[in-house]
Amino acid sequence: MTLRSVNFSRAAALTAAFGVLLVAGCAAHHRAPAHTASPDAPGARSPAGARPGPGAAAPPPAARTPRPSPKKSAPGRATPPRTRHTPGPPAGPRHTARPPKPATARAVRALAAGEAPGAAALTTRDGHRYASRFTAAGVSDVRTDRRITPADHFRAGSLTKTFIATVVLQLTAEHRLSLDDTVGRLLPGLAPGATDPRGITVRELLDHTSGLYNYTVDPELSAELRGAGFTAHRYDTYTPDELLRIALSHAPADAPGARYAYSNTNYLVLGQIIEAVTGHTYAAEARQRIIAPLGLSGTSFPGTDPRLPRPYGRGYSQVGTERVDSTALDPSRAGAAGELVTTLGDLNRFFSSLLGGRLLPPRQLAQMRDEEDTDGVYGLGLYGTRLSCGVTVWGHDGDINGSYAQTAATPDGQHVLTFRLNTDQPDTPRRIHDLLTAEFCPRA
Repeated sequence: MTLRSVNFSRAAALTAAFGVLLVAGCAAHHRAPAHTASPDAPGARSPAGARPGPGAAAPPPAARTPRPSPKKSAPGRATPPRTRHTPGPPAGPRHTARPPKPATARAVRALAAGEAPGAAALTTRDGHRYASRFTAAGVSDVRTDRRITPADHFRAGSLTKTFIATVVLQLTAEHRLSLDDTVGRLLPGLAPGATDPRGITVRELLDHTSGLYNYTVDPELSAELRGAGFTAHRYDTYTPDELLRIALSHAPADAPGARYAYSNTNYLVLGQIIEAVTGHTYAAEARQRIIAPLGLSGTSFPGTDPRLPRPYGRGYSQVGTERVDSTALDPSRAGAAGELVTTLGDLNRFFSSLLGGRLLPPRQLAQMRDEEDTDGVYGLGLYGTRLSCGVTVWGHDGDINGSYAQTAATPDGQHVLTFRLNTDQPDTPRRIHDLLTAEFCPRA
């Protein structure tokens, strides 16, 4: 979200402010990923709508029962090849998805029976699109009753963060920066406000332990990103510098490294670090390093373009008692924290390639999944969710005005599920839990 409206996502993360937009992408989730998927467990992860996303309001605190985190590997530098990592096999035929598991189909229908006009899910096995299974319920457009299709583009909100984190970790593998590098060294021109960010490390930005104030919960900005103010400000453009000034004008939430607190501001800073290190924008680096090599033809960083590529469905937000069409908006409010536009198939291919080791060397992939510093809540742009059957899946979620999406995958990336709703306010974590259980638990 660029200065005018911000929105990103993860279950607890982005807050009300960005909810306006990122609620749509980075949408205001309170980024406290609940790794325990059991909806009644103390550590249950709240749905994206509860996290402060790029356009969301401040999320409620989420008590979590952390999973045991693996011990950190001994320091040492891997010597990565200078060439890009092999992206894997070429994409297969696009729209040949087979019927889903009956339990998965029932769970998707239950999602559409809530606040969302429509819901859809795509499962991919072994990285092959031709072996995918698609299911949808409800409608993508309440005026025409158009159905959701596998090719539909949508705003992914805080799922953007996993792309940004992947680029940053690739740069560490190339020895162009280090996780222990500080903001002051990498961005010497970033002026402090009530908060001085110069001592914060790259690692603390990636895992949300920086203590930086979440800009999407700033009261004035939040009123523009969500609720009644969204209509008047949906096309406002914000620059990263503007949004960072808002964040730094507030006192820090905590000292750097003290605790996990989801903040869209962290990834705004990481976007600027990528540009400082490479000389290119974060969007250009993500296209060169991830989108083009993997053939993610439906994925883009729209910048300030309020339109979605065709085909697409509508997005809807609830404002009081009224359902508002929030499809079109300026995604600069979310920026590196949540502006991504993509498709179900592209997200499945990305996470399959990432977890399968085709985008990062083993050391960096292990760091991405290391949640020790957050007590088992969040890694470096990725988080694990333990289901009630004992299976742990890895992924991320995101929301922004009118859209919520989540990807979950087995640790090897061979079994991936991405689902989306055309609302930014999933009404219950239980339905999301039931969907993940139906797909990944053997006896579901």
